[in-house]
Amino acid sequence: MAALGMAGGMAVLWAIGNPHVWTGAVGGLAAVGLRSWYLLSEEMAVRWVLTEERLLGPNGRRVRLGEIERVRSLGSAVQVVTTSGDKHLLKYQADRDATLARLRRAGAGRGG
Repeated sequence: MAALGMAGGMAVLWAIGNPHVWTGAVGGLAAVGLRSWYLLSEEMAVRWVLTEERLLGPNGRRVRLGEIERVRSLGSAVQVVTTSGDKHLLKYQADRDATLARLRRAGAGRGG
């Protein structure tokens, strides 16, 4: 997204004949950084809850533990893949390995 923003800013400046095309790259990168800072509190407020039967997520997401085919690590996040192919990302885990172990103990991800 940053590369597209930078290229877009530079293209617009080039198209209007601005001799300082490089400032489009700075502006595009700054815009992505500002957006990240703005959305940080929203992303950090997302909560996933593991019950005896389900994994409950934001926006009404509900995944039965029996439907989870695979759980795996992806950086500091945990990815949950269901038998139907849906993928859910549990981001910003303080202890990714503990989250993986807890999901596996609950019976999720028996397929892999």
